[in-house]
Amino acid sequence: MRPTSGLQEYVNMMESGKSNDMTRRNQLGYIILPFQIAVHKDPLEYIRKAKKIVDRKKSSLEVMFTHMLAEVIIKTLGVKAAGVIFHRMISHTTISFSNMIGPAEQVEFYGHPVVSIAPSVYGPPEALTVHYQSYSNTIKVILAVDEAHFPDHGQLLDDFTESLRIIKDEASRL
Repeated sequence: MRPTSGLQEYVNMMESGKSNDMTRRNQLGYIILPFQIAVHKDPLEYIRKAKKIVDRKKSSLEVMFTHMLAEVIIKTLGVKAAGVIFHRMISHTTISFSNMIGPAEQVEFYGHPVVSIAPSVYGPPEALTVHYQSYSNTIKVILAVDEAHFPDHGQLLDDFTESLRIIKDEASRL
């Protein structure tokens, strides 16, 4: 990912003429996490365990390794082979999370202010994809749901909202 979420630094760099040194693409790496479904008496227990695992994996070389491996596969085997390998990998996942850091300032598109950013995907092989997108000091949660696995997506949204409320309430008591 780019090291900053602010746009002004990029505007200043482009106006100064030093934009040749600027990387204009994001780099993608991923972490594979075990997802354990369990009910805990303490709503934050699951989050504490997950955070411990994520922190350990983020400080490891897993993200860099997966990025470099993807680059090597694309360069040696081609985009189609990389797509097959990636599809096979994500076909065996239950849920995927995406956490995108958006600009901290409000942006415009051809003179029109962008009110919100809501990324999503179409046709992923997993049953549930959760996107967290920050933009202008707000966070949006976007769900992509397979209706075959979640026929009552309204109930899923209600459960998701209630879970986040419980977690927020418990975290605010700390």
